[in-house]
Amino acid sequence: MDAWRGPADMCICVDCRWVDRCQAYHAVERQHGVAHLCEQPDFKPREPRIHVQVTELNAGAVGVEWDVRACADFEADRGRWLRLRPGEAVPA
Repeated sequence: MDAWRGPADMCICVDCRWVDRCQAYHAVERQHGVAHLCEQPDFKPREPRIHVQVTELNAGAVGVEWDVRACADFEADRGRWLRLRPGEAVPA
């Protein structure tokens, strides 16, 4: 099966059924230094493709952006992340 691919500039996890249980998304949260949706995720996705982008910031600093861009287990559930974290901004 071919892995589902989302828009080129976003993490597909925010609209995935498994976002709160997913080990790949948990790793992305850790890299971003944000609070986890779940401390002990129990879902191991097949073939997650994590895009890592390194950018130069002001004063020679470096920024790193992590996004899951494709996953064989992606299951669309529009707005799932928002329902889990009402009132919070969706990670970009």
